[in-house]
Amino acid sequence: MIPASLDFPRYGDKLNSDFFEEFLVQLLEERDRSGLTREIRQIDALMITVEPGHSIAYVGELCLMTPYHYLVTLESETHYTHILRIDMSAPDVLVREVKDPNTRGIFRSLNEVYPIGAQKPNSRYMGEIFRVTSLHDVVELQKSRDIRFFNQDQIRKLELPGNMAVVKPSPYTHNIVGYWERPEEHIRVYPLGLSSIRPDVQAAYEAAKESQAKLGIDKMLLPIDHLATRVYSQNREAAILEYLTLTSYYYWGSYDIADQNSSTNVTKSVHHGNELESPAKVFTAANHPYFVNHLLHLPSPTEAFVRNYGPRLHHIAVAVNDGHTDVGGISKANIDYVVAALRDCGQDFLLDVIGSEEEGLKQIFSSASEYSSLIIEYVQRFGDFQGFFTKDNVARLTHAAGVEEGLREMDAAARAAEVAS
Repeated sequence: MIPASLDFPRYGDKLNSDFFEEFLVQLLEERDRSGLTREIRQIDALMITVEPGHSIAYVGELCLMTPYHYLVTLESETHYTHILRIDMSAPDVLVREVKDPNTRGIFRSLNEVYPIGAQKPNSRYMGEIFRVTSLHDVVELQKSRDIRFFNQDQIRKLELPGNMAVVKPSPYTHNIVGYWERPEEHIRVYPLGLSSIRPDVQAAYEAAKESQAKLGIDKMLLPIDHLATRVYSQNREAAILEYLTLTSYYYWGSYDIADQNSSTNVTKSVHHGNELESPAKVFTAANHPYFVNHLLHLPSPTEAFVRNYGPRLHHIAVAVNDGHTDVGGISKANIDYVVAALRDCGQDFLLDVIGSEEEGLKQIFSSASEYSSLIIEYVQRFGDFQGFFTKDNVARLTHAAGVEEGLREMDAAARAAEVAS
């Protein structure tokens, strides 16, 4: 039996508006009554696009830093799409590469108005694909709620899988949501052109997995725990409510991170208590818009990120298996071992591992990928810890990301000055 979407406990200390609380109840009650909560199931796939010539290196990076495996490449007229998979219990990752750097379209336009986003105009996280039990019913119900979809001609021109219905990019997150009808027992198949196992991608994948095994981290990495999107301060509540309208997720709660002028807001799947089967979706937003910072004298790393990159996914969190590893007679938490091993082979991180076993949680951010601009977070929960963060952890992670993003902003300004001169 599917639990009612409002039956889950609420966590956090962030105060929401009366508007949010009123429509949260109305939207979720109506979603349950209509059958949408029952029809929309787990996240089946994530879509990421990168610049021409970058996808092979990015596949290698993901296969080293996560438990994903290269499955196959699909070639269409204007794109290569590399399918990465762990198993059928975790979502796939679709890494798309546009062939022609001059290709233009809606996803590129979402990057070009932002100073750092424009430096990689074809690179961005696109969104999630949800499995549904009846595609026709879900689409008709969503259209009755004024949700707008790409038509089939647009899907063909964008070279998105033709067996999907795809919602147009959100005005709040710039992400898309896709639906496809797939019986639980059927394998995922993406009709996106010619299928092959490319030797160059296979070589990058095998090298990554050999390194993983040599480092001894291959058995420690688990599937994706959560996906974290950053949005403008004024769009926090609308972005959460919109996502709950588009999915079968519920509102887990929000925490105020006052010293970083930010809040962290979590939604989770009604159907899957284990995030590794359908990752939680996190929304981070500043508490105040940028133009009052000079009056408040507060940092604003989240708002600065959105102004530089646009609303978009900020990081993908990979779970680390709970446990310890013996290193020279010293017992290390698995996350500490993983991070030390990756650092030894050249991976940069924004800070040291933070948190503690006593608090129940340890976390760390990698540096942003030069291919996708996405950060990989590693998170290890100890024992029966059920939360996503501690407030001190989030403050330190947000600050560290803000420092790196500040350096990127300075670099972007320097490049612009060079072009102007």
